[in-house]
Amino acid sequence: MKSYLIYIGCFIFIATVSSSCKKDFFNIPPQDALSTDNFYQNTEQVQASTTALYNSPWFDWNAKASWCISELLSGNAHTYSPDVINFGNFSVTGDNTQLLSAWNSLYSVVAQSNAVINNLKAKVPASVPATVVNNALGEARFMRAIAYFYLVRTWGNVPIIENSLDHVNNYQINTNPVTDIYQFIINDLKFAEENCTKMIRTGSVSQGRVSSGSATALLAKVYLYMRDYPNARLKAEQVINSGEFKLYGIDVAGKTYGDLFKTANNNNEESVAAIQWLGGSAYGHGNALQSFLAYNSEITGTGDGYGSVVPSIDLLTAYEPGDLRRKPTVMMQGDVYPEINQDKGGYKLPLGAVAQGMPAFIKKYVVGTPTDNAGKGAAFSTANNTYLMRYADVLLIEAEAVLAGAERTSDATALLPFNKIRKRAGLIPKTTMSIQDIYQERRMEFVFEADYWFDLGRMDGFNVTSHPKAIAVIANQERGIYSNTTPVVIWGQKYTPTNASFLLPYPTTESTLNPKLLLPPVPYNFK
Repeated sequence: MKSYLIYIGCFIFIATVSSSCKKDFFNIPPQDALSTDNFYQNTEQVQASTTALYNSPWFDWNAKASWCISELLSGNAHTYSPDVINFGNFSVTGDNTQLLSAWNSLYSVVAQSNAVINNLKAKVPASVPATVVNNALGEARFMRAIAYFYLVRTWGNVPIIENSLDHVNNYQINTNPVTDIYQFIINDLKFAEENCTKMIRTGSVSQGRVSSGSATALLAKVYLYMRDYPNARLKAEQVINSGEFKLYGIDVAGKTYGDLFKTANNNNEESVAAIQWLGGSAYGHGNALQSFLAYNSEITGTGDGYGSVVPSIDLLTAYEPGDLRRKPTVMMQGDVYPEINQDKGGYKLPLGAVAQGMPAFIKKYVVGTPTDNAGKGAAFSTANNTYLMRYADVLLIEAEAVLAGAERTSDATALLPFNKIRKRAGLIPKTTMSIQDIYQERRMEFVFEADYWFDLGRMDGFNVTSHPKAIAVIANQERGIYSNTTPVVIWGQKYTPTNASFLLPYPTTESTLNPKLLLPPVPYNFK
């Protein structure tokens, strides 16, 4: 546990100031001779105090751990990479390096959020308006909440920590039960909902911060996971009726699904919350996803592009004919992308392109060379945001909340938001909708956005230990590869997880330092 507790006050201060170079996101004035004791003295400094929460603490989660957990476990992706292949065949142990990276990164977000929360409470003078302070506190509590949302869905019982300084010398901490963690998340999000600034999103790159509406949207998702359908519906409709967010290509004319994942459209009208990357900056501050996803260095122009993970056969065969999301999400041999290698007239995936035994590659979050992105970018450091949540999610939450646990509905209130997503994808609208339809639509909409594994985990209910429906889905997935023979055939591979597979083991280094992780959880003492 000690490994993540080092991210305390002085680090959050350093990270905040070092992130101030992104002038097009946060217009932060230069800071000289500052310390944590005199930093929080005016409105500008308080506003700047949350900047780092949108950036470097998320790096290890974003770069590799997130897709190992969400895409390999769920069957969306395939790899032979020896360090992560175990995610695809359900043999992950506590010694896996990406498991530790996920744990450390998410708890880094928690610890840095805690530092902001506790420093603001202790150091801000009365001359700074309370609305400014409370907005910053709301941002920090939103980030802490979403980090815990990933933690609880990945590991189940985990420790709730509100002040990392309390545990620097006493880092053997009990876990807390899932129900308490969800209550903690709800408490944080309610505070953020009440205190963060209200916005109407206009597509301005400066609108990168979370808002009151962002908290409401995430609350809707948390309630959905808890199967609290009335509150999920209430919050989703509150967001929809607010007009803060818009669906690209439907509410925002001239845009497409693929445009969501271009650097030029960072902080667009559909973005509910996103990690803000500094393209071309030092390692740990830029988006490293492209390095692992791109087929080769011709695409990236920066020497990386390793094709470490590719789409699975099961995903490729899940697309409906004519789904406009396929090409912006998955590269197939012969596909042409004018936005990549623009100075050479575009990029065409070669007919013989193969990696990890597959002739297809991931396009989502692959944005091309620095020249393709207004000069921003470097190896392991592109400038395109990573979504933590999009408005499309709110629409599908509304549809599922109206369904409210039933198997099927023809209720127009559910079909309207559901079919908006299908309309953007170029698909025929449905006149009735099943819960299986919703899970399928969510899979195709949010593939490679760290979502589907968690959908599978909630398929059988909230906080359950038995997963028969999800196991049946996964057992039927094709996780093999296409042959290199003529004619091409499938060299099949299927796996059947156990109920225990839906929560991952604690990292061994953490459970060694803190054996209490392996003990039964204890109720959290809410303050």
